[in-house]
Amino acid sequence: MSLDIPVPGLDRSVRTWRTACIAFTLLLIALLFAWHLHEAPTVTRAAMAFGLSLPLLAPLPGLWRSHRRTFAWATLCVIPYFVVGITESIANPANRPWSAPCLALSLLLFVGLIAYLRVTRPT
Repeated sequence: MSLDIPVPGLDRSVRTWRTACIAFTLLLIALLFAWHLHEAPTVTRAAMAFGLSLPLLAPLPGLWRSHRRTFAWATLCVIPYFVVGITESIANPANRPWSAPCLALSLLLFVGLIAYLRVTRPT
């Protein structure tokens, strides 16, 4: 299954950044669920993982439809995951195997969102 769905009027670099943003968002959501459910999968932990992933789920429909404004405000949704990744990496060495990928994915998502905004900038 490919995420690169042809959208009329989008050139290749725009589609590439759009696909990357959607993929990074889904990977970050999957990482959050894996992080919180890896020890003891309970309903409470699943609900907490779902609650933590809500800010990432909110922009997904707009990202899928290539709404430029959604890419702009989605950058604000990524900042808490970046902060959690840095904080957990420094303060809790036991969580580094989970916080390092969270930090990397949130940074990649942020860069991807900004890159999409730059290639779709109105002239």
